[in-house]
Amino acid sequence: MGNCKHCIIKELNSLRTLTNEELKCISSHKNEMTFKKGDVIFKEGMMLNGVYCISKGKCKLTKLSPNGKEQIVKFIKTGDMLGYRSVLGEEPVNLSVVALEDMDACFIPKKDIFDSIQHNKDFSKDMFKVVCSDLKEANSTIADMAQKTVRERLADTLLFLDETFGEDKEGNIDIKLSREEIANVIGTATESAIRLLSDLKKEGVICLMGKKIKIENKTALRKIGNGF
Repeated sequence: MGNCKHCIIKELNSLRTLTNEELKCISSHKNEMTFKKGDVIFKEGMMLNGVYCISKGKCKLTKLSPNGKEQIVKFIKTGDMLGYRSVLGEEPVNLSVVALEDMDACFIPKKDIFDSIQHNKDFSKDMFKVVCSDLKEANSTIADMAQKTVRERLADTLLFLDETFGEDKEGNIDIKLSREEIANVIGTATESAIRLLSDLKKEGVICLMGKKIKIENKTALRKIGNGF
């Protein structure tokens, strides 16, 4: 089992604030896990007994509407932590999480999280900042859904994905999403997402090759996202 003290992934999240002794304790209690693409890490309504630290891979957080339609509300990448809001609030998770590719993660028992919060003010403060950041992001998403057109939301989403996941060696956004998944992110029908992507391609703003998307003109995409 890997030693958290020597793991570079911890530098990407709140675990970087822990002492060597606290990291040693977590190392002895954590459970290393592997997920395949499409695996469900946890489902909406479950109670979690700990948090997940993603050491490799990407996943999506989804919410089901009353009519059964999936809405993608957030993406998680290497270095992010999962399930902390449910653990801190001691309530069921309100989102489901599905792996978008093969993933590795470490499951940290909630007792270790609570002990660290109680005894390490830097860890407690950092976790508080993360929760506040999540709330700010959620508020921005709600505002965008209400105020922006679908075309503007698509432009913003493509820029967000590029900034979050970077680009592969060919310059494509380094995450592959189906047209349905893209539609679920921006809150529209799949047919509408396909048409809007095609329009951006015709305008020379993006390049499409299957699920691969390459941004050809970020300036133009930003203007679209800003309503111009």
